[in-house]
Parts: sequence; C-alpha cells; structure tokens
Amino acid sequence: MIFWEIAKRNIRLHFLRSTLAMLGIVIGVVAIASMGILGNSMVSMVSDSLSSVGDSVIVYPYTGGGGFHGGGGSSDNLKITDQQFQQIKRVVAPGIAIPVHSTSERMKVGVSKDYIVASVYGIDPQYLKDLNFELTAGSLNNANSGCLVGSAFAKDNNIKVGSRISMGTDGSKGTLRVTGIIKERGMSFDISTDNAVIATQDWFEGTYNTGKYYDEIVVKVKRDQDTANVKTIIEKQMNKRDKVVMVIDSKATLASIYETFGSITAFVTAIGGISMIVAGVSIFNIMMMSVNERIKEIGIMRSIGTQKKEVMSMFVYEAAIIGVIGSVVGGILSLLAGYAISALMLQSTKYLWTLSTASSIAVGVGFGIVVCLACGIYPAWQAANLNPIDALRHE
Repeated sequence: MIFWEIAKRNIRLHFLRSTLAMLGIVIGVVAIASMGILGNSMVSMVSDSLSSVGDSVIVYPYTGGGGFHGGGGSSDNLKITDQQFQQIKRVVAPGIAIPVHSTSERMKVGVSKDYIVASVYGIDPQYLKDLNFELTAGSLNNANSGCLVGSAFAKDNNIKVGSRISMGTDGSKGTLRVTGIIKERGMSFDISTDNAVIATQDWFEGTYNTGKYYDEIVVKVKRDQDTANVKTIIEKQMNKRDKVVMVIDSKATLASIYETFGSITAFVTAIGGISMIVAGVSIFNIMMMSVNERIKEIGIMRSIGTQKKEVMSMFVYEAAIIGVIGSVVGGILSLLAGYAISALMLQSTKYLWTLSTASSIAVGVGFGIVVCLACGIYPAWQAANLNPIDALRHE
C-alpha cells in the first residue's frame, strides 16, 4: 500500500527523531511491565510461603487492656488453660485443635562452645501430621528425648539427623537428639518452624514446669468448614463474659495481604505509566512536527484527489510503526529487567516464568501501542483536514 510505504519513508528520513520517540516508548513499556512482574512475583512468593496455613485458625490468650477484666498482664491471662483448650476442642469439631507451648532458649549444638538462641515449641507428637510438616530428612519425632528442627536452623548450625542439642546454659535443660529436619515453610501464622526446635509436649512441660497452660491453640479446619465461621464460633464460646482470647483467621489475613500487595503492584505500575505518558507527549510533538513539515506535500496529494481518510491513514501508520517497534522492543527488555529485579530483590527467579509475567508484558506492550496511536490521531486528523489551496501556498 502506497501510504504505508510513504509512512516508512518518512520514518527513514527522520530516523534519529523517530528512534528517540521509540526509545521513550521502550522506557515506558519496560517501567510498566517490569514493575508488574515484580509485584506479581512478590504475590506468588508470599502465596507459596503462606498457602500451607490458609486452613488454620489461631487462638492466643488476650493480652490487651486493663480495667476489671482486661487482662492487664498477670501470668494467668498470658496463657490458655487446659479447660479453655477443651472448650475450643469441642466447638471446632470436626476440626482439630492443637495446643502449643513456646519459648526461646539458649542452646549449644554438638561440641560447639558457642551458644545460640532459638524458638522452642512443645507439641504433642500425635498432632505433628495434622500440622502438615514435610521433612527433608529423618522422621517425625515421637520420643521424649527427640526433637525436630527447621531447615534454616539446621543449615545455619550444620545440624543433621542424629545431632545433639544441649538446651539451656551448660545443658541445664537437658539434651535433645534431632530426629528430623522440617522442610522450609517460610512465613507462617501458626508455628514458625524454619529457625526453631520442636520438642514433645511432655518434655516441654517437664522441663519448664508449665503444666497444662498453653501459649496458643492452632485449629486446623476441615474442607467442609469455613475459617470465618470457626473464628466466630470460638469467639462466641470463649468471650461470652470477658475477652479471654484473640482469634486470627489465617484465610482472611491472607486475603488482606494479597489485597495489599495488589495495591502496591497497581501503584508501582501506575508510576511506570507516567513515563509512558511522557513518551506519548513526545510522539504527539513529533507527529505535529511531521505534519507542519509536510503541509505542501499534503496539499499536492489532496489536489490530485487523495481522500482525507487516506492522508489520515498515512500519519496513523507512522505512529503505529513507532509504537509497535518501541513496544515490542520494550516487552523483550522488560523480561530481562524483570529477571534482574527478581534476582536482586527477591533472591529468586522461579516466579518469573508464569502467566502473570506474560500478562504484565502484554499489558505494557498493549498500553504502549495504544498511547502511540492515541497521540497520533489528532495530528493525522489535522493533516487530513488541511485546506488544499492553503496547503499549496504554504512556504
């Protein structure tokens, strides 16, 4: 088509100017797509880290407020009693209520002389399978002198199955033998195992003399149960007269986290869109310059019978060529930028090759093309509506 060829010719004649316009589009597409890739990768990473606890409701002792019944800080108010646990266990059925002890402790690994501090949990071995612990080595602990450790804790302290950990200063709390290493779980609402030691409930109660007073109750709901309903049932049962427990719905918390990350992604993508708008203004300016430089040429074309829509199409083609080339190049470079950003900020690129990444690139490329076409329409319309006689007289 002759008008397509004329558009390409004009880009060649003003190659530097057209290249700079394409560069603006490239930068805009890279900004939009790479920010979208980063945001989606962050959401995917958090989703993977927290997906294992989306079926949990966590119950803590109420620790806020003063007054007559406010839980002003006495030791009784900082624990959940066995009677309260039994109440929770009954009302959440068929869900499973798991009592958990927790503290932090100084300890030594093997023959090391250096003390380290880590979290220690006390859990009845019968509940370990319900907590969905996946092991990278060893087996689930069911011995009073055994323990499980998190993968990060094992890696940092060169711990293997069979290693011994001396608990307390000079081993005053006894020695535990590692029977298994728990696979990395990442962030968790219930039990953060990655840098922790998980001992049996009997060992914990005997060592720390806690009795049947728990730091938290983890409720694992069944598939036919709704976490929000379970949370409401626990609150109604336990907080009838006074507020004695706090209840966290992990699924609702996850939804809030995803919403927050979605807002952050939209915000940073919008910032990238500003650079695209700037590039669009540049395209508009270049197209207006092109029209002003070719007024006489347009007059000649119109005088020999060229229709308005054909003149308009010539300038729209020019804007489209700049937009498509710039956007496609920007899409390719945004993949490289997304790879670099993910490697630097997230320390992982495994979330890069996903449908959301392709979607972010497609949005950036599509937005770049649309902006170029939109900024080329008015100059094209102005060119098409020039008076042929006035255009021929133009100097």
